Amino acid sequence: MSNDVSVIPNELRSSGAAKPAVPALECRGVTRVLPSGNVALRVLDGIDLEIAAGEVVAIVGPSGSGKSTLLGLLAGLDRPSEGSVRVLGRPLEALDEDGLALLRRDHLGFVFQTFQLLTNLTARENVLLPLEMHRIPDAGARCDALLARVGLGARGHHYPAQLSGGEQQRVAIARAFAPRPHILLADEPTGNLDPKTGNAVLELLLELRAQEGSTLVIVTHDERIAARADRRVRLEAGRVASEDRA
Repeated sequence: MSNDVSVIPNELRSSGAAKPAVPALECRGVTRVLPSGNVALRVLDGIDLEIAAGEVVAIVGPSGSGKSTLLGLLAGLDRPSEGSVRVLGRPLEALDEDGLALLRRDHLGFVFQTFQLLTNLTARENVLLPLEMHRIPDAGARCDALLARVGLGARGHHYPAQLSGGEQQRVAIARAFAPRPHILLADEPTGNLDPKTGNAVLELLLELRAQEGSTLVIVTHDERIAARADRRVRLEAGRVASEDRA
């Protein structure tokens, strides 16, 4: 396995969210087995899934159906027990941990239910960090523009503890979009918010995705959120039970 950034096609390296010709994400026969006492638990069982570039897909299903496990495999944060996961046409099993880290850095963005902001950095510093890691020109200007876009232009000097939950999630969304990822993965992005705040955050997430042209995959238990996606993939007992389009 290689950790060389050359495993990523030249046209996809840190080039913004221009849509590649290959599918953004693919699963072929993906199974994930975890030990549970003396029993092997099949959390995912033979998942076949293809997500086109620029598509908005909601992954739904009851608790324990494998939604977050699937998202972790798509992000290269875990490896399948069987099958293959491809991101932007590249099989993740061909990458070692360094290669996976490079892929995540250069092509994926993340929004979490628990925000995952760095508490010792201000809102502006949280958004600026990935821009500086990518050595993006005019990083400060893009950071400030994104904070203004999410309605926090005057709050950049505040630390996460000084912000409400909705404000923290807006900072997290700005941070996720900052380096213009090809793919954004969101795990219950409104799960810790009240309905009104959650709806406002969802609108912001969808608006920024449309502007940036990223592929968006949302894991959610909220059917109202799922209804806003281009396609809904329902998991039950670790399998794809159904798919439907808006």
